[in-house]
Amino acid sequence: MKKKLLLFILFLQGVAMLQLTNAQQLIYKEPILKIDFGSRGQPLKFDMWDMRNYKEQRGVCPDDGNYSFAAYTSDCFNGDWIAMNEDHTSGDYDGKMLLVNASPVPGTFFKYRLDNVKPNTMYEFSCWIVNVCRTSSPCNPTPPYINFIIQTNSGIPFKSIRTGTIPPTNAPSWRRYYGEFTTPAGVNSIVIRMDDETNGGCGNDFAIDDIMVREIEIKKPEPVIIPPPVKPVVTVAVPVNTPPAKKITPVKNEPTETAQPLKRNDAIITKDEIKAMPVVIKPAIKERAEKIQIPEVLLTRKNPVVKQIETAATEILIELYDNGEVDGDTVTIYHNNALLVSRAGLSEKPVSIKIKVGKDQPHHELVMVANNLGSIPPNTSLMIITANDKRYEVFISSSQQKNAKVLIDLKE
Repeated sequence: MKKKLLLFILFLQGVAMLQLTNAQQLIYKEPILKIDFGSRGQPLKFDMWDMRNYKEQRGVCPDDGNYSFAAYTSDCFNGDWIAMNEDHTSGDYDGKMLLVNASPVPGTFFKYRLDNVKPNTMYEFSCWIVNVCRTSSPCNPTPPYINFIIQTNSGIPFKSIRTGTIPPTNAPSWRRYYGEFTTPAGVNSIVIRMDDETNGGCGNDFAIDDIMVREIEIKKPEPVIIPPPVKPVVTVAVPVNTPPAKKITPVKNEPTETAQPLKRNDAIITKDEIKAMPVVIKPAIKERAEKIQIPEVLLTRKNPVVKQIETAATEILIELYDNGEVDGDTVTIYHNNALLVSRAGLSEKPVSIKIKVGKDQPHHELVMVANNLGSIPPNTSLMIITANDKRYEVFISSSQQKNAKVLIDLKE
């Protein structure tokens, strides 16, 4: 009985191992849909239809029940929203995102029809979302709760993916939400719908970017063939009658051959004489340094030099203030054609930057770009540069046609 039970357990273990080896493998193909809402250089015409509770509104701070395609947020609703200098898409300049200020009544805020799908096929839907309400908001903001609904063109839903509550933060915190769905038989076109399931008012405001749909191929590995057990072969020894050995009489006075000693020149290699093959080391090929691409805003605007400073090797402190009345001026700063500060709001409190001037970095170009003109044009700022106990005051005025450049060089 015990032997039969042991054999049955071994059989179950073999079946389990066979099921593991036949596990499905998921292969994610190239996306058939990517929505990043465009950028300033490449705007995306995006028309959402049949919206009852939401309307499109221009600007970076849409009102309740409205949405906008914005590149940033700045001082929205007395600071109740976090300030975001960019969207989620990496590598785009002034990229757009869908910015939603929730309606007081829950409802649909996004619809998109996708036509190039296959029936009876598995897909993955994903997008990135950020809660734009501050944790420290005095009204204790309600977190968003979004339902992604995949439905047929006739309006029949067949998949629902919910985010759960999206908590607020005091800094931009993008999160990826995703789920899988399988298209029904005979369906070649679907509608992606997004519903906000929470009331608006205080909170429930968010931004969405980088919506993606991609096909999932289900691949099964080749079945594992288990060969039958090999039966042991039993060999039976058969006795053989052999005649008795003959007695050999040695022959006298016959010369016997003796082994000749080996000469040193004979080709015999011992283990100690075998040396390792020489190792050929190929010279390392250095990768070519990536050239920084000059931003478009520096090519399309004038860049006059407003100040040139020479200093000994040191660490320089640069402080940027709004010159005069604080009117909502924002600037972007490039350092040697690389983005250093993006859409910084100017006020009576400084925007502080530190750079090092030395033999390894003897030349520095700082370019101030006006993102807006504030309520009192032009965009004016005061730059205070402190280097080796010396203080320089630079008054800067920039516009939509002209930037302002400051040069700092190592004094030899």
